[in-house]
Amino acid sequence: MDVIMKASEEKNTTTTYERARKKVDAIKGFHNHLKAFVIVNIVLIVVRMELADVLRGRVELDEAFSHWLDWNTYFSTGLWAIALLIHGLYVYRDSFGFVKRWEARKVKEFMDNNENN
Repeated sequence: MDVIMKASEEKNTTTTYERARKKVDAIKGFHNHLKAFVIVNIVLIVVRMELADVLRGRVELDEAFSHWLDWNTYFSTGLWAIALLIHGLYVYRDSFGFVKRWEARKVKEFMDNNENN
């Protein structure tokens, strides 16, 4: 019997460790995603600004091309920001305890209302 309880405790510890490790890996992945977002977008914006300056000095810059360049630079950054936000919300979904507290408060409120009626 003691052996079975020890095996069960080890399995429980392993499962807890695996879940914790998975959570840490998810947070680490999000932080890497965030770093890549910041670095790539800073480089993208700086290159875009430098490219515009170079093209303005040497070549007559077409207005349509300039709008296309602006749209692609900022639109891609915006879409990536939305994807990053979704990734962050997914990774930190357990940190939003206010939703659970609100649900518990509402359930209690409805139960109290039913008792009074």
